[in-house]
Amino acid sequence: MKWANCLYVASMARQSSPAKQWIRQEIRLGGRRARLAIGLGVASVLVAIGQIACAAGLLAAAIAPGRLPTALLGLGFVTAALVRAALIVGQEHEASRLGIAARRRLRSDTLGRLMSAGPGLLRGRHSAELSIIVVDRIEAMNGLHGRWLPAARLAAIGPALVALAAAIADWRSGVILACAGLLVPMFMAITGIGTGVAARRQFTAMTRLQTRFLDRVRGIATIVLAGRAETEAAALGRAADELRLRTMRILRVAFLNATALDLLAAAALVGIAIRFAGPLLAGQTALAPTALFCVLLVPEFFAPFRAFSAVYQDRMTAQTAAEDLVGLPEPAVAAVPPDAIRNVPAQGITIAFEGVGFAWDQERGPVLRDLSFQLPAGETMMLVGPSGSGKSTIIELLLGYIRPQSGRITLNGAPIETIVPTALARMTALISQRPVLFAGTIEENIRLGRPEASEAELLEAVRLARVNEFAERLPEGLATRIGEGGYGLSGGQAQRIAIARAFLKDASLLLLDEPTAQLDPATEREVVESLKRLAIGRTVVLASHAAFAHEFSGRKLDLGAAQTARLEGVA
Repeated sequence: MKWANCLYVASMARQSSPAKQWIRQEIRLGGRRARLAIGLGVASVLVAIGQIACAAGLLAAAIAPGRLPTALLGLGFVTAALVRAALIVGQEHEASRLGIAARRRLRSDTLGRLMSAGPGLLRGRHSAELSIIVVDRIEAMNGLHGRWLPAARLAAIGPALVALAAAIADWRSGVILACAGLLVPMFMAITGIGTGVAARRQFTAMTRLQTRFLDRVRGIATIVLAGRAETEAAALGRAADELRLRTMRILRVAFLNATALDLLAAAALVGIAIRFAGPLLAGQTALAPTALFCVLLVPEFFAPFRAFSAVYQDRMTAQTAAEDLVGLPEPAVAAVPPDAIRNVPAQGITIAFEGVGFAWDQERGPVLRDLSFQLPAGETMMLVGPSGSGKSTIIELLLGYIRPQSGRITLNGAPIETIVPTALARMTALISQRPVLFAGTIEENIRLGRPEASEAELLEAVRLARVNEFAERLPEGLATRIGEGGYGLSGGQAQRIAIARAFLKDASLLLLDEPTAQLDPATEREVVESLKRLAIGRTVVLASHAAFAHEFSGRKLDLGAAQTARLEGVA
């Protein structure tokens, strides 16, 4: 079993080299920012040495009264205790600040990567998994920056200072402490390997539990109707119990480290006691202050090691979290010089596909193959064809979520990959079959299209999308709160809010992806009228079934029959 664990650790070390490199970069960055916290910790150790010297003098004076100035030693002890307390509070505050700053930076960077990657590169990743990365994995990095980094530096500097002070007082005691200190890394490495393996497995169990729980909550109605509520509850209980067991294994391995430190501290204490036992029993009472000083230094010598031991698993936990963070897809990088990045004037957008090919899975073959067409500014293109023919893929290509694997796409003659992402988002509006609505008021969801819009512009968008027809009947009108995903609204009402958002955004390129697929015929007619008003004066790409496409006038591209249509061949 031990050999299996060693092989597992070795294989994971080879597989996670990018994670290790990322962790090393974080340690270098965090080390520079942790200098103040480390400096306060070093100052605390120096003050502690002085405090111990005062305490040893007071104890020696109690043994042999009149030989040492007890009043001065007492004042020094109290002063050192107060100064050290202030240094410890300052160090803890600075360490907390480091952890908060690191989490803020990492969360902003991770969210930025997810947003820039878009749905195309995140396809196949469960939403629970992504939320775990943004929340739990980032929180796991707090220990690395806020606790582990200062403790790791102090574990090297603090004991060295204490051993030096012991050696100045008595060189033999300094050697005993140094030998005990050299054994500490060996014990910590042995227990650290086990902690790393246990932490990795615990993270995996936590991810499985959170993903399973989110899936069951989303499908709770189906589970209840199928009579599987008790079975699923029992399965969740088993997953939670597995997580509990793995967490306890981490604690069990971590306690071994504390036991090893206790044994080494006891051995050092016994060694120093033996060193001074003979001379003191022989009547050399002059050695009493030195002996007491060296004995009292033993707990202080091991204090940085204990602090490091308490946070040692944070490094392993961060290593496991880093494997998920570095595994996030990198956003597509434009294969052009930076100075070629540009904006495209939004006064009318002309779209051109030139020999575009794309495949989600190479084994299943391409979805788009040598596709070419041109759509002049202000005109409408209907994409029709059976499911899987590539209608939604074209929409995602125009949104910039994915890049063509062959050929090129241009907007007003500019290759789409050279357009600034914010400019592309500003000139594009999307209405899909399931509009994305957030928990909040109706007005907040509409203003998402253009938050800086005036009240008059908002009301005009509401009127054009006919949102006012149902909002006026609600108790608080546009200030009425709705649930996540439009909970509390009908499908047609949710779609009208999405249309109002597009009216308010006033983008020149309008992408419609099956916008009426979930609506009944009566509601569909109302939504179609609003969409036709929205399409006036805009370049429109519409992916929908043939019956709905007939409601619009413009060009038509049948992807089921015209996969290789040429630039001039679209009618």
